[in-house]
Amino acid sequence: MAETVDEITISWTDDDGNETTKELGKKVLTKGAWATLVFKYQEMNRSTGEYGPVKFRIGRYQKRSGSYFPHSKFNISSEEQAKKIITILQDWMEE
Repeated sequence: MAETVDEITISWTDDDGNETTKELGKKVLTKGAWATLVFKYQEMNRSTGEYGPVKFRIGRYQKRSGSYFPHSKFNISSEEQAKKIITILQDWMEE
């Protein structure tokens, strides 16, 4: 487990050493006992070995006993969905 926010990742490697989830970017929204991070990533299609479309994840992590543990996550499945979320948030902020 990660001891610092900077060590938190969503990159995953299978038993054969293949990177099944490739982290493309990470931004920290909050730090502390509860951390919130946003990730940009791709998942590998196991049957073709190709990486799929870019996705995004917002994750919350809780620090317990000196390490960060995942608490909750929300996956944004496409760039189109991400753009819709951005538009909604911008509209709300302008109200």
